[in-house]
Amino acid sequence: MSTPAAIEVRPSAQLPRRFAALFYDLWPVLALWMLVSALFTIGYTLAGHATRENIHPFSALQWLLWLCCWLLAGVYATMSWKRGGQTLGMRPWHLHLRSLSGQPITRAALWKRYAVGTLSLLCGGLGFWWALIDRDRLTWHDRLSGTRLVKLPKPV
Repeated sequence: MSTPAAIEVRPSAQLPRRFAALFYDLWPVLALWMLVSALFTIGYTLAGHATRENIHPFSALQWLLWLCCWLLAGVYATMSWKRGGQTLGMRPWHLHLRSLSGQPITRAALWKRYAVGTLSLLCGGLGFWWALIDRDRLTWHDRLSGTRLVKLPKPV
């Protein structure tokens, strides 16, 4: 188990690694989104709509689909972080999520991290770019959730 002092010694993950890990995580998340979209489409068809009719853009059903996709991606991320401190995309880039205090990270903090990270991406990645000027190289979602993404040493 690492001590809080050991956490501070490790460097924060730099932006190219963060973005690369996000790109890697896009693929399993897209697969989950396709699965939930297929279920929505099957349900829509079984509800009596024509087989070639799509869910109408910006309808309540489409907003519900988007919400389900966002929540499913959040479950993927928060469960991965809680279980091992890494998502699939973070593993090849040797990134690990730690708390700033050295204590175990709560589920509430992980969901806060996910929600603020989403907001950051919707703002053109502004919360990520913030790490370039932050004294501790933390992003918005790092700061607000009390977490830090660190680069692990390469295994020998």
